[in-house]
Amino acid sequence: MTDSSLEAIAGRLGRSAADLQSLIARINAAAIPQGDTSWVDLIAPDAEPSLRSALEALRLADTPSPQAWSPDRLAGVRRSLSEAGVDGFIVPQSDPHMGEYIPARHHRLAWLTGFTGSAGLAILYRDMAALFIDGRYTLQASEQVDANLIEARHFQKPAPKKWLCDIVQEGDRIGFDPTLFSVAQADDWRAALEKQKADLVALAVNPIDANWTDQPPEPLSPMVPHPLACSGESVEDKCARLAEKLREDGVDAAVLNQLEAVAWLLNVRGNDVENKPLSVSTMVLHADGTVDLYVESLRLSKGLGDHLGNRVSLIEFDQLEAGLQRLGAGGKRVGLTRATAVDRLRTILEEAGAEIVPIDDCTELPRAIKNEVELTGARSAHRRDAAAVARVLEWLSRDAQAGGLTELDVVARLEAERGQEDQHRGPSFDTISGAGPHGAIVHYRVTPDSNAAIEPDSLLLIDSGAQYLDGTTDITRTIAVGTPPPGTAENFTLVLKGHIAVARAHFPEGTTGAQIDALARQFLWQAGKNFDHGTGHGVGSYLGVHEGPQRLAPTGHTKLQPGMILSNEPGYYENGAYGIRIENLVIVRESARAEGFLEFETITFAPIDRTLIVADMLDEAERGWLNAYHAQVFETVAPALDTDRRAWLEAATAPI
Repeated sequence: MTDSSLEAIAGRLGRSAADLQSLIARINAAAIPQGDTSWVDLIAPDAEPSLRSALEALRLADTPSPQAWSPDRLAGVRRSLSEAGVDGFIVPQSDPHMGEYIPARHHRLAWLTGFTGSAGLAILYRDMAALFIDGRYTLQASEQVDANLIEARHFQKPAPKKWLCDIVQEGDRIGFDPTLFSVAQADDWRAALEKQKADLVALAVNPIDANWTDQPPEPLSPMVPHPLACSGESVEDKCARLAEKLREDGVDAAVLNQLEAVAWLLNVRGNDVENKPLSVSTMVLHADGTVDLYVESLRLSKGLGDHLGNRVSLIEFDQLEAGLQRLGAGGKRVGLTRATAVDRLRTILEEAGAEIVPIDDCTELPRAIKNEVELTGARSAHRRDAAAVARVLEWLSRDAQAGGLTELDVVARLEAERGQEDQHRGPSFDTISGAGPHGAIVHYRVTPDSNAAIEPDSLLLIDSGAQYLDGTTDITRTIAVGTPPPGTAENFTLVLKGHIAVARAHFPEGTTGAQIDALARQFLWQAGKNFDHGTGHGVGSYLGVHEGPQRLAPTGHTKLQPGMILSNEPGYYENGAYGIRIENLVIVRESARAEGFLEFETITFAPIDRTLIVADMLDEAERGWLNAYHAQVFETVAPALDTDRRAWLEAATAPI
């Protein structure tokens, strides 16, 4: 029998046991799906099946348990701050790439405070500690945070900056980690503190890292090519196109630290963070169309160099600072995006002699305007996703009213049904499965502790999405479990009318998302009601489910252009009772009716719960849209279902 111990496997690979254990820990710190063994090739290229199986077994056995939160953490960080000569410290929920989702290594806010929500900021000041959160996390913070040591506060009552500036003393030094603050954020905090005659001080070592003894390692997953059949544009053509824009702006080079920018421009993907197919790296795009890609060589999958071509130079990630110093020493005009470039990048470049030029992210708008290959992929991904969603909705229609199901059961069923698709690569965000009152929490995330039963005669809100090799999906359906509670059908129909108004919108070129946003709210407004989130966000192409610059919201000032994908998701929420949201994704396209006008193409296909619709509240045009949409749902999805489910879908999409 082959010895499958850590030491024996390490010996077969010519590595030390400690080295192999460290690599396995890094693999587990990434978001690699169970059963995906492509990571093995990073450690043991061309491994035979027995070695591959042994390494996967090691990975599954490596499940460290994090230490429980302790007030000693606050005390330790305060000692480090005192040693650094600072009076306070700001702790954001961020990483060096300003990502929406961040690796476990960067969950410093959770380590310090015990709060595990996806958004927040903490401030330590002398003997005070405050955690700033928005309203969706009030209950969670009260359960997770020791109120005797850390005060949980609303983000805007007052804002963190004002809270600190109201109590800071002249001459105080407030520390921050310059790898976790954008240029814009650092400038804003510095200016606010200077008005109080206090200083913002960049610390060379994060005091949390100095005290976090079991801090997870940097994630490790393969960086792999994203095929031209899915991207629709080669690396060479993208680099040439964006370099021309840099030359027009008089910029010699742009430093891009956001992982989405690297993934899109170089047609690469990875599994280093949850819910997004990204790989940790940073790049410099030069005005001649060449790229310096700073990436750990251990991440590089077989054939990646050939995929990237001659325009891209591969440089070890730990050489980034030296590379930026060389760039600055040449006196180059270097573009940085103030909202996403971290302050440390600016400091390195400026100290080396570079002239910093504030620029927009040169990849943002090009990746928002999808090409025909990407749009075809998005439509295909949504058709396949629709079949999986239909199977879940049919299951709920049979079993939910009887009781016994929970929110987590829905999450698991969605992942199982979507997982049957060969091109499925996991969720595009953490599923929102909100039963009854939990549906009123706009960004609710079910956990084993919060997991609620799905009660008869209630509403269930399900907001979920998936990553496929050819597209990213996002869909919300609100369903009645049994008899809808009083008043819910009327409110649901008001939301539906707003959804239909957006779906049917016909608007001139130059229209912004803010103008469309009002269409979704008009019927709720007439009833004295509203919803406290945007109507829609941009969506990537096998990238982020939340993508700018386009959005349908009061702050959506970007002009809508053909090829953009957005969500259409108005809602209504009764705190403590229920939530309603109806979400489809749409593509902006040229109008078929009038030159110079645009319209939306709906690409999400799932029945809208007919039992929640008050038909008399719909006018003829709205009823016509709904019946036509449901006919399209049946035509699109029915061929992928078995006989029983097809009969359910036929009833669910019957005309009103």
